[in-house]
Amino acid sequence: MTSTPSRRAILTGLAATAGHAALAEAPLSTMRPPPRGVVTPRDGRTNELVAKSGVVGAVTFAVADAQTGEILDMRQQGRPMPPASTLKAVTSLYALDRLGADFRFETRVFADGEIVDGELKGDLCLVGGGDPTLTSDALADLSKVVAEAGISRISGRFLVWADALPRADRIDADQPEVVAYNPSYGGLNLNFNRVHFEWIPEGEKINITMQARSLRYSPETNVARMQMVDRSSPVYEYRKGMTADYWSVARGSLGKKAGARWLPVRFPALYAGDAFRSVARLNGLKLPFPQVSQTAPVGRVVGAAPSDALDQILTGMMRYSTNITAEAVGMTSSLVNDVPLGNLVGSGSRMAGWAETQFGTRRMTFRDHSGLGYDSEISARDMLEILRQGEGVEPLMKSLSVPDPNRTDGKPMAGVSAVAKTGTLNFVSALVGYMYTKSGRRLVFAILTADKQRRDSIPTEQRERPPGSRTWANRSRRLQKRLLSEWARQFERS
Repeated sequence: MTSTPSRRAILTGLAATAGHAALAEAPLSTMRPPPRGVVTPRDGRTNELVAKSGVVGAVTFAVADAQTGEILDMRQQGRPMPPASTLKAVTSLYALDRLGADFRFETRVFADGEIVDGELKGDLCLVGGGDPTLTSDALADLSKVVAEAGISRISGRFLVWADALPRADRIDADQPEVVAYNPSYGGLNLNFNRVHFEWIPEGEKINITMQARSLRYSPETNVARMQMVDRSSPVYEYRKGMTADYWSVARGSLGKKAGARWLPVRFPALYAGDAFRSVARLNGLKLPFPQVSQTAPVGRVVGAAPSDALDQILTGMMRYSTNITAEAVGMTSSLVNDVPLGNLVGSGSRMAGWAETQFGTRRMTFRDHSGLGYDSEISARDMLEILRQGEGVEPLMKSLSVPDPNRTDGKPMAGVSAVAKTGTLNFVSALVGYMYTKSGRRLVFAILTADKQRRDSIPTEQRERPPGSRTWANRSRRLQKRLLSEWARQFERS
């Protein structure tokens, strides 16, 4: 396996600059400190729910009237807590404010040279614009446009350029090597920077493929390779090459049935270029293996592939909780004013500074935009204020049923509706969103729970499915639902 510096070691060296970025955008006036302690509702029922929940660790929450801002119930609401994927709600507001709902990413192809008898006398360059939703299907359509421009072959190099955004080979260094939700990122991404590993037994043989899979096109790739080996454990091992990911899998773990899983890609620009090369061949365009360009693209644009509008991208991100989408959208938002951005940590810090300015929040630490990293923290009160004052994130959230506490069959409360964003990491569970009571009263809430001591004690290689994490998460989710039910009952009317 590759040796990667710890996220915490990196943060130690970046702490000074990251902190200054947030302070540079602090509010001009001092905000009133949030109230402390616990506001006890009329019958103290929520404290009893927490005590009986079986959730070990910290349980914090805040719920307010969305119109007036009146805090109706809270528990340790000022305590910094890991937001997990609920941070994507903040990222959505950040992007909508900085970029606008109609913003689109664009992937382009530049031709540097003249076209003579179908041959480009020079280099062809696939230029990434940071689009986190680019697929092999979109590359196939783009290659057709380039071929229709009269190019069937090139005399120079096939280049890929990925420096529209900062690049790194993983979002968080403290995650297991094998998890697809922790891929690389940069200015040129493809299929969420995941490769599709599939195995199909045929008699005594097992056929394996590594594909850049999308709906219509699934080209095999040379940038991510798999080898079956005879060993008992581990199931997967990874080695980073000069231009390719080298994976191995324990043969016995594949079993006798066909199967598949996504694996992370660490060379996203070459991965995209290799897929473009494959689908371009179908359109009569022959290209050599790609090379990563270290300089900005030159020449003229001979093809472009715009993304969907930002509001559609954010809807997908919130629904499927795609981490790379959050990072690409967040970093693009941080670059709106063309201020250079060194890394993801700096971008998270800029988002924290923006939130302080916009909403008067305090003491937040954002190390990314997805919530995947262990070091991001926000209080329930600050999360609540961001959601209460922010505009545009509620329509992006998924519907959530609020169970009727008077029933045992799990059916929802009549006349009550809610939308929310969930967040889950090992021994971390969060739920934030909006709820409408029977009378139509709009509430905004944030529930953040975590057993950080237990989370931090898990060895990196066990963080995909650590023992006890599922039971803990289920208890936390049940508590979250019961809190919503109680609030819907107690705070039905203003």
